[in-house]
Amino acid sequence: MRLMPRQPVPSLEFDLLGGDHWSLRADTPEQFNMLVFYRGFHCPQCRRYTTELNGMIAEFDKRGVSTVIMSNDTLERAQLTKDTWGLPNLRIGYGVPVEKSREWGLYVSTSRGKTSAGVDEPALFAEPGLFLVRPDKTLYWASISTMPFARPHFPEILQAIDFVVSKDYPARGEA
Repeated sequence: MRLMPRQPVPSLEFDLLGGDHWSLRADTPEQFNMLVFYRGFHCPQCRRYTTELNGMIAEFDKRGVSTVIMSNDTLERAQLTKDTWGLPNLRIGYGVPVEKSREWGLYVSTSRGKTSAGVDEPALFAEPGLFLVRPDKTLYWASISTMPFARPHFPEILQAIDFVVSKDYPARGEA
C-alpha cells in the first residue's frame, strides 16, 4: 500500500510496555504524532537509533510531537529492548501485526538467523519507517526503508518541525 500526503493514514493500535494500550485515533498531539517503526530487539542499528531518540524526546515533547516507537516484537522482546537498550523515556509498542506494517507501506523481511548483536531475527519482521501524522490523522511525512541503515536524523527532524510549524509549510508529494 502506498500512503499519500494529506490523506488519512491507516488505523494503528497496539499494546505498550507498562500495560497501556495505544491508539492513533485516541492520541491527540498539538502538532504531530511521530511514529517510529523499528525492526526489533535483534537490530543493533535500531538500538543506536532509539537510544538517540530516547535522549531527545523532551525536545519533541516541547514541540507538541507525541512520539511512540513500535515493532512486531513480542512483549518479552519489547521488554528486553527497553531494559537492555536503556530506553526509559520512550513509549514502546509491541505486537504490531506484520499485515498492519504492510498496510503502512513498510517492507517485510524474513529471518537470516542471528544478527551481529547475537540475537535471532523473528521469522518475519518489518523494516524501519518513520511517519509524521497531523492531528487530523493525515500523513504529513514518511520515510520508509528496505534496510536498517541510513535513517532520518532526529536533530534534522526537529529543525524541520520548527520550520514547518513557523511557516505553516504544507505536506508535499501528494500529486
